[in-house]
Amino acid sequence: MIDIIKHECGIALIRLLKPLEYYKEKYGSWKYGLDKLYLLMEKQHNRGQDGAGVVNIKFDLSPGKPYLFRHRSNIPSSINDVFNKINKQISQVEEKNPGLHNDPAYARDNIPFAGEIYLGHLRYGTFGNTSIQHVHPVMRENNWKSRNLVLAGNFNLTNTDELFNKLIELGQHPKAYSDTVTILEKVGHFLDEENQYLFRKYKDEGYTNQEISGLIESNLDIHKVLEDSSKDWDGGYTVAGIVGHGDMFVARDPWGIRPAFYYSDDEVVIVTSERPVIQTVMNVTLDQITELKPGNALLVKKDGRIIDKMIRVPHERRACSFERIYFSRGSDADIYRERKMLGELLTPQILKAINNDLVNTVFSYIPNTAESAFYGMVKGIENHMLDQKISTFKEHGSKMSEEDFTQLLAARPRVEKIAIKDVKLRTFISQENTRDDLAGHVYDITYGTIKENVDNLVIIDDSIVRGTTLKRSILRILDRLNPKKIVIVSSSPQIRYPDCYGIDMTKLTDFVAFHAAISLLKENGKEDLITEVYRLSKDQQNLPREQIVNYVKELYNPFTPEQISSRITSLLKPEDINSEVEIVYQTIENLHKACPDNTGDWYFTGNYPTPGGNKVVNTSFVNYIESRNQRSYCDE
Repeated sequence: MIDIIKHECGIALIRLLKPLEYYKEKYGSWKYGLDKLYLLMEKQHNRGQDGAGVVNIKFDLSPGKPYLFRHRSNIPSSINDVFNKINKQISQVEEKNPGLHNDPAYARDNIPFAGEIYLGHLRYGTFGNTSIQHVHPVMRENNWKSRNLVLAGNFNLTNTDELFNKLIELGQHPKAYSDTVTILEKVGHFLDEENQYLFRKYKDEGYTNQEISGLIESNLDIHKVLEDSSKDWDGGYTVAGIVGHGDMFVARDPWGIRPAFYYSDDEVVIVTSERPVIQTVMNVTLDQITELKPGNALLVKKDGRIIDKMIRVPHERRACSFERIYFSRGSDADIYRERKMLGELLTPQILKAINNDLVNTVFSYIPNTAESAFYGMVKGIENHMLDQKISTFKEHGSKMSEEDFTQLLAARPRVEKIAIKDVKLRTFISQENTRDDLAGHVYDITYGTIKENVDNLVIIDDSIVRGTTLKRSILRILDRLNPKKIVIVSSSPQIRYPDCYGIDMTKLTDFVAFHAAISLLKENGKEDLITEVYRLSKDQQNLPREQIVNYVKELYNPFTPEQISSRITSLLKPEDINSEVEIVYQTIENLHKACPDNTGDWYFTGNYPTPGGNKVVNTSFVNYIESRNQRSYCDE
């Protein structure tokens, strides 16, 4: 994706099922869990570079000893910063007590972050607020261990306003208006209720307060807490949590919008946002890793029992297709295959764009994340050329000279490394013309790869959102090679609608496809439709989210995808370049063919999996008409 979009977050959760002495004896260090956590987080660094945080909880320490430790960072290289802080704390204890730091029993009682549960989080701030207060894990503290709560997640709720008001109705005074605080307080409220219920139960049975604390910790029903607290959540979420005494959980939304995977054996339980990091860090096979089902929660009790149980009735699976196209690491076996298929399926559209002139066409990709789709595109072209060769041989084979036959067999797609990311230049210079000049040097190009004014140049990208970078720099850079035609290919369909489930795409004005539709409506005398959609959207602003309809779809209905693509091309082509330009997008049908198990396509179709999605797009369009440059939902 040339246009940088902040997105997602990542979690890494480790529960050690053996005493620290076990890991010291088998793996040589009590730091086994801590070391694995670092690797799991580092291999998911693509999911969040605005901040990182780690929490560790120790079991069964004597009163007066700290059992919960947290470090967070919001500086560049935040993962390293967090682990440097952790290692510094460990080193300080080791320096005071040389020779004891390798003793697991001593470490567990005296060294920070020597415990049984580790929760790590990587953050992308979809709202743009990168203050340390917004970095997960977040905590709700209490002197009773079973009321202490730590949360970290990959989520966005569309109905924060409703949930916030419900907290107020309960008599609470939330410290901030955000979905993070709302989820924390919602879970915390029902955790308190469960504690109170058990306290009354055991008090009536004659137990002392001290005895009751232990009984509550053993019998706390975290499943019920999650059932009660999540019943009104509208959005995509994977939420990981730890209760102070040692129970832990990971809950996933009933549409499966946000991902979660886990692995367990007799030594450890691990949960992450991405599957291949578990494969790599734990050296296990794909079939040993389980995807947490939509609507389920993975619960690990303090005593080590592992429970995978439904907390919300699952809906139709609508897992995010953007995970497949761009966000997740391409090292996942299924994602790699799907990305290649996305590129391959574009073959007919590419051939049409270059008028079937493969002899005079060069294929490449920008940026590096589009490489998998590029391989698929090349495979599609190769298969097309093979069909051509077979057809030619059948028709002319007996009449072909050896030279013609050799040329026929030797023909293959012309593939070159056209653009090379040189350095990420800072582009916040105040003068706009200076900023554009800097942006024009983000990529270097390989000169001499194109026959000037003869060759077509086909460049594939994951997706085209705003198109700003294309217009300001990429097309100008490619035009320096003097190709006859530049074809920009998007392996994803046109992004037409805002996201509200964890990706920083909340404003319709951010999408070049939306501007293309508005431009076409005005050009074709259909401005009344814009006014009518605004009226319909405005009239339903105060309706319950379940009753809101996505009327913004009607703005696109008068035009074919090809007409929208053509207008996008005219909007993004700089006036001062010489090459012909065409932008080609993936079709919705081929997206689903390539990613059949991950059908969350609301960015492209406007078919939101939750009622809150329609509320968000409705608000976003009203904001556009009323010239309000603000987000269409609250998330932070």
